[in-house]
Amino acid sequence: MERADSAPLTVLAVDDEVPALDELVYLLREQDGIGKVHAANDATSALRILRSEGIDAVFSDIRMPGLDGVELAGIISAFKKPPFVVFVTAHDDRAVDAFDVGAVDYLLKPLRTERLTQAMRRIHEHRAQQVSAVEKSAPDPPVAQPSDEVIPVELGGVTTLVRRSTVGWVEADGDYARLHTTTGSHLVRIPLATLEERWADAGFVRVHRSYLVALRLVTGLKSAGTGYVVRLRGERELRPVELPVSRRHTRALKDRLVRGPMQSWQAK
Repeated sequence: MERADSAPLTVLAVDDEVPALDELVYLLREQDGIGKVHAANDATSALRILRSEGIDAVFSDIRMPGLDGVELAGIISAFKKPPFVVFVTAHDDRAVDAFDVGAVDYLLKPLRTERLTQAMRRIHEHRAQQVSAVEKSAPDPPVAQPSDEVIPVELGGVTTLVRRSTVGWVEADGDYARLHTTTGSHLVRIPLATLEERWADAGFVRVHRSYLVALRLVTGLKSAGTGYVVRLRGERELRPVELPVSRRHTRALKDRLVRGPMQSWQAK
C-alpha cells in the first residue's frame, strides 16, 4: 500500500498573468512527485477549486487584483487541513509577510527549474513530518464542529469575504442565491440546493423551495392561512423576518424545532 507521504501531489497554480500561469503549470507538470495540476487566474477562482478538489500544495503569485497571494494564504491557513503554500513572484519585498502566513518557500521570477525542485523537496519533507506526527499520536475522537466557511462575493470588481456565521437566511434567485447577512445582502452564483447540502451540518434547514434558514435565529413557527410561516429574530443589521414554510418541509422543520429538543429534555 502506498504511503501517504509518497503519493503524487495534486497542486494548484495561481497567477493573474496568463503567460506566467501557463509557464508555471508547464514547469510543475515536469516535476517528479506531482500528479494533477489545477490552474486559477485569481484568488477567488482558486478558493472555488480548493473547496472542490483535494489540493496538496498551492503555488501562487502575490500581487494580483482583488485578494492578493498573501491574503489567499491567510484564508487557506484556516482550513481544517490546509495545503502547503509556495509563493512565485517577481517581487522580493513580501518575504516576511509570506512566511508569517506559513509559506513553505518563496520563489522569484523568472522561475528556475532547480529552484522549483528545491521547493518540491521542502514540501515532501514537510508532508513526511506531518504523516510521521499523525502516526505517532493517538487520534482524538472525532467532533462534529464544522468550520466557519467563507464565501467570496464579487461586487463592482471588489471581492468581499462573507462568513457563513453571519448568514441568517438564504433566498433562491434563479441560478443564484441571495445571502441575507449581518453585513447586508449578497448575491452569489450558487444554487440553493448546493448550500442546503453543504450547510446542513452547520444548522441550516430548507423551509421552502425558495428559502434556507439558520436554525439559531428561529424563534417560532405559526400557522398562517392554510400553511405556516417561520419567524426569525433580528441579529445586528439583520432584520426580523417571517418566511413561508411549504407543506413538504413543515414536518421536518417541526422535528428540528420541537421533537428534537423535547427528546433531549426527556433523556435528562
